[in-house]
Amino acid sequence: MNEEKRFLMDVGLKNLPFPMKVLSKVDPNGQNTVANISVEARIMDDFEARWIDTFIRILHQHRDTIGTKTLRTNIVDYLKDLKASSVKINFDYPFFVEKLTPTSREKCLVRYLCTYSAKHGVASRPNVRLIMDIPVITTYPASDIDKPGGLFGQLSVVSLEVESQKDLFPEDFVDLVDRHSLVPVYSFLTEADQNFIIEKIHSEKKTSVVMIDEIKTELAHNEDIEYYAVRCSNYGMLHSYSTLLMTEKSSWVPMSGYFDEEI
Repeated sequence: MNEEKRFLMDVGLKNLPFPMKVLSKVDPNGQNTVANISVEARIMDDFEARWIDTFIRILHQHRDTIGTKTLRTNIVDYLKDLKASSVKINFDYPFFVEKLTPTSREKCLVRYLCTYSAKHGVASRPNVRLIMDIPVITTYPASDIDKPGGLFGQLSVVSLEVESQKDLFPEDFVDLVDRHSLVPVYSFLTEADQNFIIEKIHSEKKTSVVMIDEIKTELAHNEDIEYYAVRCSNYGMLHSYSTLLMTEKSSWVPMSGYFDEEI
């Protein structure tokens, strides 16, 4: 083909189900899951039409535990073998964390939705981010602690997006959000657990604004984290829409990346 007639084009696929192992802090062998994989690649128009076969072949070669470090290495192969100028791959998957209920100490598995997002261009270094949605309970902002029964809760879904050169473990981020919430979410509760949680919701106040500020502060003090974004969608009982809070590490966000303990 004449060099002047060559041009870049975007190709890709969406939602390819694929079994794989993902990084887990409690299981060194990784947690088995089924990921929905989406890929976008910018290639020259004269690249062979069987590019999708090339992608799936690479995918099979790297089906071992998916994590920050492995994706940062593997995506170089995608860029090279696809003859692409840039590649972006998303691995969307469920991840299960075993938790103990607050009073009865019963074990239960809680599902969290995760995404490993990897991007790489010929002029940039590989970029890998872990994104997690973590539901918790916070205090509804119109609650009044000074009135009997004046405090009540709302569902808040915290979406964390974190980038680091080191491996990121989903269990660490579940623990982070749970610690700063009013009440974590469980998949099973005994009657004693339910009574404990109901009492806590009606006696303690922890708004999503305070929770997000605490999460941001802890992430900002973690020198291993290069970028973070914290989004929180709140679903109150009294309205049909959700409210949104968001903060991220940025040079213009005050103290968003500080590491000075005296601040």
